[in-house]
Amino acid sequence: MTEIPEHLRKRAEAARQKAAAKKAAEAGDAPAASESPQEPAEAAAGGGKIPAHLLERSRAAKARRSGAESAGEGGGAGAVATAAAAAVATAAPPPAATGPGGHTQRLLTVVKAGSIQDVKAVPQDKVHVWPHLLAVEFVAALAITAFTLIFSIFVNAPLLELANVNQTPNPSKAPWYFLGLQELLTMFHPMVAGVTIPGMGIFLLILAPYMDRNPSNKPEARKFAIALFTVQLMYWAVLVIIGSFFRGPGFNFIAPWTEGLFFEL
Repeated sequence: MTEIPEHLRKRAEAARQKAAAKKAAEAGDAPAASESPQEPAEAAAGGGKIPAHLLERSRAAKARRSGAESAGEGGGAGAVATAAAAAVATAAPPPAATGPGGHTQRLLTVVKAGSIQDVKAVPQDKVHVWPHLLAVEFVAALAITAFTLIFSIFVNAPLLELANVNQTPNPSKAPWYFLGLQELLTMFHPMVAGVTIPGMGIFLLILAPYMDRNPSNKPEARKFAIALFTVQLMYWAVLVIIGSFFRGPGFNFIAPWTEGLFFEL
């Protein structure tokens, strides 16, 4: 059971003493102020257990009954009495929600807030490694393995003959994932193509999380990060495509639909 704080106990005790003193004062003054034989009994009852709004309602009902009885005799006087009784009933204050002994102390003031409030869990930007993350990674690994197996069944990728040190193949191309660098070597000095430009790209990718600190996952809120990634991806993809399909003998620029396709897996 929840314990009632000491300061609330003192406040409730003071309220009870104040209410008792008020009732005693009303009980002592009410008989002297009554004008009819019925009012002293009502006042004494009001000083006991009957609230004031019930006494007002009783007076209004008696006035209504007396007006109805005298309606046949008095006519206009009965209508006036009925109207007065209705006005008294309308002006009576609404009943107040009181507890035992007339106390109006609310229950919420003595009950701890934590025991009645439905506190919802605060959402956290975290994902459990097991089983959420590892399950997704395992399914992705199975999908890639199945794709590689099916691709190797339907696509023939034989080994080339032994390399001849006396004959260099023409064109001599690097693997497709290095053709971007080989394409840069045809345009710039080896120091620029092999070190400066790739180093600048890697340095920009390192600085990207510090330049764009927006934590949102929505694409429309991450314009800088998406633009930076798109520019680097398209730049590298264009270089790889040119080196793969538009470079022929001597690594010269050709049109594949007229000179043929010089590309091997």
